[in-house]
Formats: sequence, structure tokens, C-alpha cells
Amino acid sequence: MSLTPPDLNLTDPTKGYTHFVLYVEAQIGAAGSAWNATVSIERQSPYAREWLDRLVRCEPNALHVTLVNTQDIPRLFDPCVDDDKDSPAAVSGSGCVCHRTWYDPVFDLPVVGKHFRTVGAGTDQWTYATYAPLDLRPNDVFASLVIDRISDLFWIRTTAGTLSFLPEHHSRGYDVGRPGGGPGAFAEYVHKLIASDGQDTAIGGLPHGQHVDPHILAWVTSQDANRTQELTLEQLKAIQRR
Repeated sequence: MSLTPPDLNLTDPTKGYTHFVLYVEAQIGAAGSAWNATVSIERQSPYAREWLDRLVRCEPNALHVTLVNTQDIPRLFDPCVDDDKDSPAAVSGSGCVCHRTWYDPVFDLPVVGKHFRTVGAGTDQWTYATYAPLDLRPNDVFASLVIDRISDLFWIRTTAGTLSFLPEHHSRGYDVGRPGGGPGAFAEYVHKLIASDGQDTAIGGLPHGQHVDPHILAWVTSQDANRTQELTLEQLKAIQRR
């Protein structure tokens, strides 16, 4: 059965909760996220480890495929050298270039881990890829915003203690401690969060014609923001009042 545009009822990513929207162009072999930003974890901070500890191993599925290059898709199904010395992912009996798959049980998002071990294990590391959500879940309540400079990631913690990647649009990355688009996008998010008294946690910029509060932008682009810190709504409001 074919679907026409009126049949497709997608939640507006700037209003309410949509954790993932898939984009596919089968004729050119393209698959990925329509709106969600890709998140890469290369350095494990305490926050990253907290998130990694809740992941659940699973078999590869169609969403995992969107997180790897086309040539790496078969590797999603190859065992690690630790499990099979003759695996296609094994390199000379001890090296490895396998992939493993998990899902985040909180947001039901796919996670792919890429293993890189040199022969003799001089280097043995895992990097992880997933998607950021577009919003917190409907019953989640914002408690604090985390700038994590060890992993170079941004997080939200809810009042229930749940850790989430900061909701992020695929075309806009976050950063602090310098001028530029990344810090500007983060300043917009902080401004919107404060203006809504912590209620609006979805992706999306400020309303047309509205500009970021200069106090927020000055702090985001300063070295005061360029360190690991966990900030409550009241602390963010205090930054705006400076």
C-alpha cells in the first residue's frame, strides 16, 4: 500500500516528544536520521559511563545500519576476535575491527560500538555512536544541564535522576568557550530553557526575530562555561542576571 503525504502524521519536532524519525532514500542507498543529531562517544567521562552502563545488548537491526557506513554494515554481524579468532573482524589473531550493537532502554534509540584493537593490543578502544533525542519524554522534568568537557558532550538530568543527551537537531552542534555557531546554538537552547522555566526541552531555535540574551551568550562563549559542570535552572537564571 502506498502512502500519500496526508497519511503521514509526524510530530512537529519543535512541539512535544518525538525521539526518532528515520530518513531513507533506497534508490541511492542512503539511510539516517531526518532530524536527530548523531552523537559520538570517543572519550569516556563519568557521565558517559553512567549512560553506557544502562545500555542493553541486542542483535543488529535496521536502525543500527543507519549509524555506520555502507561498507561497515556486514561488520555489524561479525563476532569480536575475543569470541571467534577466525571472525572476519579479526586481524592476525589478536587485532579486531568488529562492531557491537545495543539500544538505550530509556529512549529506545540504537547504539553501535566500534572496536579497534591493534595486533598485540597496543591500542584497544571502543567508540560509540547513537542519536540524540528531540525532546525529553512527556513525563520527564528538567533538573539540571550538564557541560561535559571530558567527552565533549552535553546532557540533561531529570528530577528522577535519568541522564539524557541534550536534545539536538542534526544540523546544529553544541559547543562552549568560543564564538561561533556551536556556542550560539547552545546559548539559544539555554535561553529557551530559562524562558520556559525549564518546561521547553525540545529542539528548535528561538522564535523568529528574537535574539539570545547577551548575558547568556557572553557566558556560553567565555572560559567560565568551558569546564565540566552540572547546572540547575536556578544557577542558569543566575548566569542570565549577571
